[in-house]
Amino acid sequence: MNKRDIEKFKKLLLTESNQLEEELNGIGQKSSSAPGGWEVTTGDMKVDTADDNEMADKFEELEDNAGIANKLEGQLNEVKAALERIEKGTYGTCETCGKPIEIERLEANPSARNSIKHKH
Repeated sequence: MNKRDIEKFKKLLLTESNQLEEELNGIGQKSSSAPGGWEVTTGDMKVDTADDNEMADKFEELEDNAGIANKLEGQLNEVKAALERIEKGTYGTCETCGKPIEIERLEANPSARNSIKHKH
């Protein structure tokens, strides 16, 4: 993989990282207790604690957002790991066999750790 390819994938990864953080900010905030983690919030909707239906709706929303946040946080961690591999000079190398990852695979998933043959 040449330097131009690396720069192209770095730009894609940085864009994806920004998008994921934007999405996470829409449903939560960075965790103060877990560095690099996210906490789901209730947003700015005020809940009348006397209304059982409203409370149930808010708990359901929190539950849904927690699932979404977990998925987005996992994707963000993979993107950050790929950016670290770029910095270390190991980006584009299959973690299973040590051979180059196919460009087509990286174009489909820039944060891929393994070649098509070894994808999990």
